[in-house]
Amino acid sequence: MTKLTFAAHPFLLGFDQLERLVERTAKSGNDGYPPFNIEQSSEHGFRITLAVAGFRDGDIAITVEDRQLMIRGRQAEDADEGRIFLHRGIAARAFQRSFVLAEGVEVDGARLENGLLHIDLVRAVPEKVVQTIRITKG
Repeated sequence: MTKLTFAAHPFLLGFDQLERLVERTAKSGNDGYPPFNIEQSSEHGFRITLAVAGFRDGDIAITVEDRQLMIRGRQAEDADEGRIFLHRGIAARAFQRSFVLAEGVEVDGARLENGLLHIDLVRAVPEKVVQTIRITKG
């Protein structure tokens, strides 16, 4: 008996990219820093909130490439220059956090306030199209 993979199912035509997408997401291996929330902000809107205390907007880069939202943070090295820490419990390490976006989901904006980075996403609602296919002879 042959086991069908998800993308090879005969009723799911053109979904082979979905299997690659699942594999790519599994390989992202985020380590849990920085912590984040994902919430639904409206019927077609979402918000990702990352706790990035100590990072300035210039320390954070947000990019979208091939439906992958990538957030990278690296604090300037001169920020700790001349400071002597007796205890350092606030994480200041660089981070990289990625999210795979569904087809039609776009970044609507991002803002940094009170140590929280908010990234708003919106899903475009495709219009419903009924298409009649003409049958030709021979």
